[in-house]
Amino acid sequence: MVYKREDGRAFDETRKVEAKVGIIKRADGSAMFSFGGSKAIAAVYGPRQLHPQHLQKPEKGLLRCYYDMLSFSVTERKKPGPSRRSSEISFVTTKSLEPVLQLDQFPNTVIDVYIMILQADASTRCAGINAASMALANAGLEMTELVTAVSMGKIGDAIVADLTKEEEDFSITKDGEEIKAATDIPMAFLSRSGKISLLQLDGKIKQEELKEAMAVAKKVCKKIEEIQKNAIKKINED
Repeated sequence: MVYKREDGRAFDETRKVEAKVGIIKRADGSAMFSFGGSKAIAAVYGPRQLHPQHLQKPEKGLLRCYYDMLSFSVTERKKPGPSRRSSEISFVTTKSLEPVLQLDQFPNTVIDVYIMILQADASTRCAGINAASMALANAGLEMTELVTAVSMGKIGDAIVADLTKEEEDFSITKDGEEIKAATDIPMAFLSRSGKISLLQLDGKIKQEELKEAMAVAKKVCKKIEEIQKNAIKKINED
């Protein structure tokens, strides 16, 4: 099947990307990141003493990420509060960011990162990770590198970057039955080392296609990294 994107983008092209840091004055660090109609904000608080005390670790600090979507961020109103999905994304976001932080410098403390999706049109976990990475840098925390994320996908035989909700839900009719024909692959990379800190897969894909998706994602994330760095540099200059 020959697939052509409805918005005219090339397969390796993201939607319009916007990034800004220092948007929440009372937070220790904050940032906004968007892929087209998907917009995330992140706020960092800490390092601060961890309570209750029995959770403290004398050898290193703790990173906690909280991901959620505003009720009006989607077409059908979302029930307020955390869900199984938001808990899962909170967990993988934490794991994707931990490798770049020097948590051993902050024993017995916690760094809390709150990620809120203001608008949702797919790729929200990747937008949230990008915003959180920038917010941590804005908080002045020592980081070995940034974390940059993008959602890759397979639609028909095409490997595409930064899926929209419409593309995520793409389906075909076969023998009178509607079948989902899109595979969603959120990925996050450490900007300097190129190591993968997040790789999830929803759907089916061949090994060689996954390798192609990873190669494209690395190139796309390099462009996103430059946007992140420029936003961080701009606030530091101001």
